[in-house]
Amino acid sequence: GIAMIQILAGEKGQGKTKRLIEMANEASKTIDGNVVFIDDDNRHMYDLHYGIRFVDTSMYKIFDYEVFIGFIYGILSQNGDIQKIFVDGLGNIIRSLNSEDVENLCEVLDRISNDYNVDFTLIYSAPMTAVPDQVRKYLI
Repeated sequence: GIAMIQILAGEKGQGKTKRLIEMANEASKTIDGNVVFIDDDNRHMYDLHYGIRFVDTSMYKIFDYEVFIGFIYGILSQNGDIQKIFVDGLGNIIRSLNSEDVENLCEVLDRISNDYNVDFTLIYSAPMTAVPDQVRKYLI
């Protein structure tokens, strides 16, 4: 299939994490490649299917979206068979994230998605009205 990026946006408390976990668990059952779940703490580690690789970013200093991109490349370089990467709480993982950063991040992830044939599904906790225009096409 075509590689893609999907974004779950909306304010806190709208069940986005629960939906993301369900999507990750579903993916791990239905695809051959590996699934990675990135979170800013390990609170949800045990809600995930055991086959999913869980990455807790709390011990890393991810100051901006460019460091996050490097982090993604690091994960991909360790394992060539990753098919889907789920990211919870983008704004918690990346310390400083403005809407321009989100646009740039999506642009780069789009390229990585195509180059490595990996799908990204990310949670961006922001009101729908705050989602930049260039990012709206990724909303699910």
